[in-house]
Amino acid sequence: MKNILAFFLLFCLGTVSHAQFLKFGIKGGANLVKMDGVSFNDGFNLGYYGGGLVEMRLGEKWYIQPEVLFGETNLAYSEDFEDIYGNLLDANKLSSMKLQRLSIPITLNYKLANVFSLSGGVQFSKVTDRGETFMNNAGKAFSEGDLGLIAGGNLMLGKFRVNARYIWGLKDMNNIDNQDAWKSQTAQLGLGFVF
Repeated sequence: MKNILAFFLLFCLGTVSHAQFLKFGIKGGANLVKMDGVSFNDGFNLGYYGGGLVEMRLGEKWYIQPEVLFGETNLAYSEDFEDIYGNLLDANKLSSMKLQRLSIPITLNYKLANVFSLSGGVQFSKVTDRGETFMNNAGKAFSEGDLGLIAGGNLMLGKFRVNARYIWGLKDMNNIDNQDAWKSQTAQLGLGFVF
């Protein structure tokens, strides 16, 4: 994963020298995160994200957008989690786990019109808080990182941005054992501003 991340960062840096212009900005919004697997409740959990972005124009219709985002979500685990991992739970029997991630999405975008573009790409995530306070002997319940695929769209209203995207996690994030695969799915809706 480190090699893939290094490749994409070098690609983006190389692109900067050929980009016709750059725009820097900030963005934030809502994360709806679902963790697949019987250990977690079915459905999405509301969280937030925020960070910065760079728009690197490659031509009249194309641009690359790398971002650095911090996000947090509380995941509600199911009764199956207690059945499988009950001996690892803290005595407080908390009903949720906080998942904090630092993410680097990199999207290639195509403008269908002056105010709308479609985007697709990849996202690299590093878990920054893996629930050490929620479990006794499984403080590192989630793997350190995740890799995901992105699809979405952007509405560009002058300097303002409205975006919606969906991210499919590709990596099993269960760092305890292989009894239950944990793969994340995330729907994001956000607002941004470019300078």
